[in-house]
Amino acid sequence: MRKFAFMVFVWLSTFYPIPSISLPAEDVQLVTDAQYFETARKMIREAKSSIRVMMFEMGYYEKYPNTPSNLLIKELIEAKRRGVKVEVILEVKEGDDRTTKRNHMAGKILSEGGVEVIYDPLFKTMHAKSLVADEQWSLIGSTNWVFSSLTSNNEVSVLIKSRELAKSFIDYFNQVKTTGTKK
Repeated sequence: MRKFAFMVFVWLSTFYPIPSISLPAEDVQLVTDAQYFETARKMIREAKSSIRVMMFEMGYYEKYPNTPSNLLIKELIEAKRRGVKVEVILEVKEGDDRTTKRNHMAGKILSEGGVEVIYDPLFKTMHAKSLVADEQWSLIGSTNWVFSSLTSNNEVSVLIKSRELAKSFIDYFNQVKTTGTKK
């Protein structure tokens, strides 16, 4: 009987998706293209207690120290030095693909700067691109922290001021964090 009930649930959820949860927000702003860099930088600079970043791809370019992604990485390290709790979760895969190489380099720089870096498990792709600051501001969208995403791609994100949404993101962040590893 349980198996039948489960099959019915799966079949119904295919045609009748489970509704999303609505959370209150004080402010919602659209952030497109190059606006992302300044928005993220401001969030990091103004953070007082905590910053959590989940990023599919984060690039640090040794030959180009002033690229936008390098500057955001440096801002995270500076926030840590100011006493802000900074945690980052990055994607990794088996092998030496571009994303894994970039994320290991960025993770190394961040770790050397005192930032806690977690790599997601190999059995699951962490494709999120989010930044949550001070448990109230959430920046969620398509932008990776790599040169092309921050300078020339068409990207769209949303900046949301909502303690409830930030709490939900932090809960999710912590859930993913428990499955990851430090290197």
